[in-house]
Amino acid sequence: MKTEETTFPISEVREQFPALQRTYKGKKAAYFDGPGGSQVVKSAIRAIAQYMENGGANLHGCFPSSWETEKIIKEAKLAVADFLGVQVNEVAFGANMTTLTLAISRALGKKWGAGDEIVVTEMDHRANVDPWLLMAEDRGLTVRWIKVDTETLTLDSADMKEVINENTRLVAIGMASNAVGTIVDLEPIVKRAKEVGALVAADAVHAAPHIALDRDRQGIDILLCSAYKFFGPHIGIAAIKEELFKELEPYKLVPAPSHYPDNLETGTQNHEGIAGITPAIEFFAGLGEGPTRRERIQSGISRIESHENSLAKKLRDGLKAIDGVKLFEAGPEVPKTPTIAFQVEGRTPEEVCKTMAEEHSIFIASGHFYASTLAERLDINKSGGWIRAGLAPYNTEEEVDRLIQAVAAL
Repeated sequence: MKTEETTFPISEVREQFPALQRTYKGKKAAYFDGPGGSQVVKSAIRAIAQYMENGGANLHGCFPSSWETEKIIKEAKLAVADFLGVQVNEVAFGANMTTLTLAISRALGKKWGAGDEIVVTEMDHRANVDPWLLMAEDRGLTVRWIKVDTETLTLDSADMKEVINENTRLVAIGMASNAVGTIVDLEPIVKRAKEVGALVAADAVHAAPHIALDRDRQGIDILLCSAYKFFGPHIGIAAIKEELFKELEPYKLVPAPSHYPDNLETGTQNHEGIAGITPAIEFFAGLGEGPTRRERIQSGISRIESHENSLAKKLRDGLKAIDGVKLFEAGPEVPKTPTIAFQVEGRTPEEVCKTMAEEHSIFIASGHFYASTLAERLDINKSGGWIRAGLAPYNTEEEVDRLIQAVAAL
């Protein structure tokens, strides 16, 4: 009987990630820190280096390196459009998701004021909370919260009609929890937002490496993610619906372009980083099938999802069997990313992570991971937060076994 490990081309995948050759303390490093930033695929590294070796340039020049830069940006936006299911002219790049969200929130807030409301959630990474809170404070908006059910680790939709109402202008929602892995049921939230004419801003940073995205089918107006979470460089990505983007007036320098999507891309962009986006997305397509790149991307992500979920089940089951280990996860009926949050009785999360690195060459992280409201609701900040182990397509069954055995050895 074939296992997921034998049907998924794990050796072929691992060969594409140079960082996996690293050793620490005489042992091969095992990376379980993907939720904080994945390792970078070799083709993206080469594209970044090649761009810099050939001579970088700014835009609108009358010479080859400038033309080549413009071509690289265009190709990257085409790849992102296929990745997210959007139009190429709806894609903008920025320093990171947080910076883009701050800019978008300020631009939208120009048209809102007292009496208007926005909605954020207790489960989200603060990058999809604080930019909206700051804008609301500046503009005098009311903020409402979708609460988290601390027992189920899902969002509580009991009072959805009161939280999202006729005064709501925007709902900011994370597609998946970067801390505990819960994949959020977007449909009822988006449906309610559309009933009252509110915009939906979705944080897909944690979701993008693990589940197929389709902005328009999912009813999202503003979709944000970051390439460094899906095997590429540190580049933030925004995909904003054209009709909304046309009306958006971001803060910018006077001579800078006034037309979208360029008006959101303040200053000179990270051109060498942008060169690595297309290869990162092509990594997904290379694992998939279909006549179009969009279909190959979705097929590849589905294949990755199956591999990761198989490993995640093994890891969850292994950790649950260890006395003194407490997992923080939604029930089996709730879909989750392969991100496992846990604590070990008698050890601080930081102590556990240090032991994993120094004695076992296993890289995992500790803290609240900017999901600080969720951490407060679960009352874990005082104990150092969570230990978080995240799986990626380059992780193996052997690495999962190493982690389980290392935790058991504590």
